[in-house]
Amino acid sequence: MPHDPRFIHLRTHSEYSLLEGALRLKKLPDLCKKHDMPALALTDTNNMFAALEYSVTLSGAGIQPIIGCQVDLTWVETRPGDRPRLPAGLVLLAQNETGYENLMKLNSCLYLKGDGQLPQVTLDELEALSGGLICLTGGPEGPVGQLLRAGQRPAAQAMMDRLAAAFPQRLYVELQRHPGSDGPPDAEKLTEQPFVEMAYAMDLPLVATNDVYFPASDMYEAHDALICIAEGAYVDQQQDRRRLTNQHYFKSQSEMVTLFADLPEAVQNTVEIAKRCAFMAYRRDPILPKFADDEVVELRRQANEGLQARLAVIPHAASVEDYQKRLDFELDIIEGMGFPGYFLIVADFIKWAKDENIPVGPGRGSGAGSLVAYALTITDLDPLRYALLFERFLNPERVSMPDFDIDFCMDRREEVIRYVQQKYGRDKVGQIITFGALLSKAAVRDIGRVLQMPYGQVDRLSKLIPVEGVKPVSIAKALIDEPRLRDEARNEEVVKRLLDYGQQVEGLLRNASTHAAGVVIGDRPLDALVPLYQDPRSDMPATQFNMKWVEQAGLVKFDFLGLKTLTVIQNAVDQIRGAGRDLHIGADGTQLYEPAPGTENDINAIPLDDEASYKLYAAAKTVAVFQVESSGMMDALKRMKPTCIEDIVALVALYRPGPMENIPTYCEVKNGQRERENLHPTIDHILDETQGIIVYQEQVMQIAQEMAGYSLGGADLLRRAMGKKIQEAMDAERPKFLEGSKANGVDKDKAMEVWNLLDKFANYGFNKSHAAAYAVVSYQTAWLKANHPVEFMAGVMNCDIHLTDKLAIYFEEVRKAMGLPWVPPCVNRSDATFKVVDGALVYALGALKNVGLEAMKLVTEGRKVDGVDKPFATLFDLARRVDLKRVGKRPLEMLARSGAFDQLDNNRRRVFDSIESLSKYSADVHYPKDGAMADLLGGAEAGEEPRLSPGDDYMPAERLSEEFKAVGFYLSGHPLDDYAGALKRKGVQTLDEVIADVERRGAKNAKLAGVVAGCQIRKSAKGNRFAFAQLSDTTGAYEVTLFSEALEKSQDFLVTGAKVIITAEATMESDQLKLLARSVAPIDAVVADVGGMGLRVFINDAGAVGSIATVLEGAAQGQRAIGRGPVQLCLMGAGLNGEVDVELGDDFPVNPQIKGAIKSLGGVVSVEEI
Repeated sequence: MPHDPRFIHLRTHSEYSLLEGALRLKKLPDLCKKHDMPALALTDTNNMFAALEYSVTLSGAGIQPIIGCQVDLTWVETRPGDRPRLPAGLVLLAQNETGYENLMKLNSCLYLKGDGQLPQVTLDELEALSGGLICLTGGPEGPVGQLLRAGQRPAAQAMMDRLAAAFPQRLYVELQRHPGSDGPPDAEKLTEQPFVEMAYAMDLPLVATNDVYFPASDMYEAHDALICIAEGAYVDQQQDRRRLTNQHYFKSQSEMVTLFADLPEAVQNTVEIAKRCAFMAYRRDPILPKFADDEVVELRRQANEGLQARLAVIPHAASVEDYQKRLDFELDIIEGMGFPGYFLIVADFIKWAKDENIPVGPGRGSGAGSLVAYALTITDLDPLRYALLFERFLNPERVSMPDFDIDFCMDRREEVIRYVQQKYGRDKVGQIITFGALLSKAAVRDIGRVLQMPYGQVDRLSKLIPVEGVKPVSIAKALIDEPRLRDEARNEEVVKRLLDYGQQVEGLLRNASTHAAGVVIGDRPLDALVPLYQDPRSDMPATQFNMKWVEQAGLVKFDFLGLKTLTVIQNAVDQIRGAGRDLHIGADGTQLYEPAPGTENDINAIPLDDEASYKLYAAAKTVAVFQVESSGMMDALKRMKPTCIEDIVALVALYRPGPMENIPTYCEVKNGQRERENLHPTIDHILDETQGIIVYQEQVMQIAQEMAGYSLGGADLLRRAMGKKIQEAMDAERPKFLEGSKANGVDKDKAMEVWNLLDKFANYGFNKSHAAAYAVVSYQTAWLKANHPVEFMAGVMNCDIHLTDKLAIYFEEVRKAMGLPWVPPCVNRSDATFKVVDGALVYALGALKNVGLEAMKLVTEGRKVDGVDKPFATLFDLARRVDLKRVGKRPLEMLARSGAFDQLDNNRRRVFDSIESLSKYSADVHYPKDGAMADLLGGAEAGEEPRLSPGDDYMPAERLSEEFKAVGFYLSGHPLDDYAGALKRKGVQTLDEVIADVERRGAKNAKLAGVVAGCQIRKSAKGNRFAFAQLSDTTGAYEVTLFSEALEKSQDFLVTGAKVIITAEATMESDQLKLLARSVAPIDAVVADVGGMGLRVFINDAGAVGSIATVLEGAAQGQRAIGRGPVQLCLMGAGLNGEVDVELGDDFPVNPQIKGAIKSLGGVVSVEEI
């Protein structure tokens, strides 16, 4: 800096003052340089989120960081019954390390009380933790300022006295001046004089601050909108709201000197304070709790004992000597790098989880390459069996923390975290904070709201912003790429204003939450190392530093991930065990494999050569099979025809953008349809398992090792340099690689060819350890589906019990693709969750929409008598045994719609209409009133069963429609069932028939019927409308695309529940049927003139004959253009000698609706077409 500073900013708010500060951290060094400031204090509101990042960023730019915090103080005690006063902020700056530590502890006081109040500290807490801190009194908004503004001068004096005593020689009376066009704000007018008087009277120094929220005054309006977003207010509202001024910007030294020309000492003291603060947050080496007195000895003992236990039960992939040699090699590296404690801690909580029967994944990430991890049961993958490299995980030539990502069962992950808290102490274990940013689409929506623009307009503008990958592009880029957005801004001033504000605030941080998986464990209370925060929805503290910075602060991260597939597998195994058989015994009693002693019912011990599993993969019957569910994966499986686990590992690694282009080559070489390309005799064996293609990062390392003489550690550094395209490092490595290759007898051209190939593949070569671990989990699900299909599907559906769309896919798989037996939802046979009984999948009551598992458990618990299932005999029996009031009206309606009461009364309309009276009857039984009260309220006696609503059942289509509302898809039939004959006569095909035709003959024009499930209308980039419509017929669900012309003509027919016939162009793309609709028509209009349809009606009650006659007479009078056909009655009953057929003689109008109407009549058993 060219000259001594005259003023230093001591009160600034970065973007980490969420939805309040707008100083972007990365731009602070340039801002300081622009204003010749050699130091700067960061004082975010009630947090130190940025303390370490800020220290490193500013010091790296040659600017002195001052670590501070604006801390809210409880400045007035609230008496019972009074409305609590908002706390008031004062500024604390860390003079030294003691001050920094106290500032961190004060942050714990802000958040860890768990009293539901706003973050604030008490005066007692402030006094106890004041050491090493400089305090600024907070200006007009601070505690003293608030008291002065309220006219409480004695109380203000008392507060100032306490602060002066708590901060001897370290208290500064803070003055602020933010003048507007009509002079200083009222708060500053009311407080400045008293502040100066108190300071002089008490011999306290003054200090001038500008409360900085944004970098320049021209951002004031956009920042004002940001405050409105935070407060849920409107920019132009008349009611009182928080407002700053356009003076709250990063002022220059000369502006501040001029502003306080009458109090020069207040400005000079900012420089004095900066000189007194001689501390910045710093990076630390990793700190771990001590696991054992001698961790090196303990790790060696556990690893050696663990390896012997493994070798006793696994097939050996190498000699015992090789296993021992690899173990010793790894242990030497782990000890040399100082990480034995890390391995012991991870092994401890994984062993505990396994002892508690909590499913743990076989591995994830590069950690699966460690034999020590395998011996300690951290992973369940033998690295020698899969040729996994330890150096990919822990490289002695690149010192960095090991990082095990652990997958736990989704439902029980929290138990493992609780165990860790108990073992190491709740104050030493925490989660990790994450921050959400205000991205462009959200910025447009939020600012549109605070500007009170119409929702529809804001929604449209937001949708005009394109998305790249998973994130929307910036507003500036959207204005370049999207002409319609530019037009909107040009045509309407308020849109221009919205986008202008949006560009200024997008990318700022908007909220804090906790990382889904990361947990840190310290050797001391965490707030001795990092400041802490607590999400109001969590009972566990989180570090205020995010993932990147918490590790640099010395804390070691452990990833406790929840993997749903592990929960699926455990649920399926529990179903198998619940049926009274072991994992190695099939449903028909056949033995599937011979388990090693001690490994019965261990999914990690199933054989990896199961023929049925690979047949399932090769046929791509992989719905619900982990990692291979997508249509693209299914297509790749059909081409690959996997025969071993290595194929699945390769597919997991290849199925990503980039490497995907090698899938055809892999499949063709594997199946003998193409010659393999060899690279060089020294390295061809490395690529044997992947058909001569470089697929894994580990192969890049092995090629460098064997061809160019690299150590595996050096090869890992080469892989990283190539993968991250670090040009400098690559330029340094290339001569080394060529020289090493030459020493091994490889000519320069061939070595250069291999170098270029490595360069290409290092960029997207996959981590083999991770691919192998996830391939094993995939294989486990495929094995369960192939060998225990019903139990597997029950497990799958239990894990997605609240996701109707997924249940529809899985149930289609059960019913159609797998042809498994199933039982519909039933209050007497179903549980709250899916289960298997006598080899059949019993549909879960809890899978119905809007019912809730707990409500359904009340029903299934009520079914039990003395712990044994006793089916309900009648609806009244159910009402007596289950408190229907607790179950709730909506869940009972869904049970009635789904047919769950059919065993007790199969007239679903009657049950639905009687729910109110049944609930009242149930309440009278469960909550009996005394006699006088019952008389007064006109209540029925507890034993008096109500009359059920009379009336016919729903018509079939209506019955199915009600069922659809409850289940989310058609369960017992399909609305098109009654149309089957008519559609056939009209040449309308089913979905299955169309797929078979297209697969056999190629593209065709197809005619399909369908019930509309949904329709989404979109606009193309050119402004043309198009739509995706979802439909289903009796054989499955499908989607059609409609372009503008077809859409205009057919939009009115595409309403949910409508029955239509679609003419479409049908093609196959990647084994998926694509349908492009040409026309859509209502089904009844198409089949109205179908003739020759006759009906045979089966009756078990003579009273039905009159009802049938009424329906037929009504049809004859009302329907003129309907085809006619014969009607036969087939009488069935105990008094008749067999079945009696009666011909009605005349032909009657007959169509699917009339067939459905007759089918719904009481006494009619079924209706067939003749």
